[in-house]
Amino acid sequence: MSDRACVVFDEALTSYDFGVTHPMAPVRVDLTMQLARELGVLDRLDVVGAVPATEDELALVHTPDYIERVQHLSSHPHGTDLTVGLGSDDNPVFAHMHEASSLIAGASVEAARRVWTGEAPRAVNISGGLHHAMPGSASGFCIYNDIALAIRWLLDHGAEKVAYVDVDAHHGDGVQKMFWDDPRVLTISIHEGPQTLFPGTGYSTEIGGEGAEGSAVNIPLPPGTSDAGWLRAFHAIVPPLLREFSPDVLVTQHGCDSHMDDPLTNLMLSVDGQRAAYLALRDLADEVADGKWVATGGGGYAVLDVVPRAWAHLLAIVSGTPLEPAQLTSSGWRDRIAHLRGMPALSTMTDGRTPAFRDWREGYDPASWLDRSIQATRTEVFPLFGIDPQP
Repeated sequence: MSDRACVVFDEALTSYDFGVTHPMAPVRVDLTMQLARELGVLDRLDVVGAVPATEDELALVHTPDYIERVQHLSSHPHGTDLTVGLGSDDNPVFAHMHEASSLIAGASVEAARRVWTGEAPRAVNISGGLHHAMPGSASGFCIYNDIALAIRWLLDHGAEKVAYVDVDAHHGDGVQKMFWDDPRVLTISIHEGPQTLFPGTGYSTEIGGEGAEGSAVNIPLPPGTSDAGWLRAFHAIVPPLLREFSPDVLVTQHGCDSHMDDPLTNLMLSVDGQRAAYLALRDLADEVADGKWVATGGGGYAVLDVVPRAWAHLLAIVSGTPLEPAQLTSSGWRDRIAHLRGMPALSTMTDGRTPAFRDWREGYDPASWLDRSIQATRTEVFPLFGIDPQP
């Protein structure tokens, strides 16, 4: 086994582009890689390429009819098919959409393959994380579900249990849907509650299908939740479940749209809080999955200042050498941000916050919306794992 982690990346992965007015701007990936490169993070990672997922591979998680519609509209980008979610404001059709989407899917499969075969202890595909795509439709800026395909690849190549943790502000509904009836896959999503944010799912009562009860775990958070509340919820639920489930590999989605500056969501995390989440997931991968960790990107629409700093931290943590919060951003990256925006870029990798939280064992407050949500999830799921749900 190599002791060097890897990032799956080449410039073609930035061709997943819905157009200049769409919030999911591919420049966020390019800016992340520039910042990571200039800070020396990529010197500690193997940068590897990928090949597109084949039609047969995509059909492991998507219907053949849907794949055919994506291919057709990729060649006829002025068309629409709203019956499968293509051509909407969220998912506008673009030329070579199939090729761009299948390459992202292939990149996440390559990350999974490298970790499972021991070529790398940890791997990351920051262009991935398209967790809303459904078996037969596009949804929420997501055409093909690269995460589900990577998990399916792991199962088909010998993994007996895979745990998936999704920290995007939006519910990881597509991945949950694809493994709803599969007790081999534990999906955990911590997200802004469905009362206030797309896709309107992810209630604590969503726990998996018949015969797979407890395989889906949802932690809906109140709007306005900041670092302390988010970390309180995470640590009250995620570590005990992962320890009990004991997966062969941990797969994680790192949408950073939970940030307080994100224009599409209502959570209030800082880059420092997000960094703390990445560190916690690294430690859990080491503890419960013998270090086998496959990470992806995800949402994030403050594309200039937030996404590149958050994901540069993620890349550094995957590499095994985290960046310090007080680390200065690189001059070349700051110059580029200033050119793109006409205003100075942030000069450090921190938002100046010190993430801290009150441990769940210190007491439950039934008057708190956050605490009620945490307790609801614990009550729904913990007994199915033989864990006492009480504080």
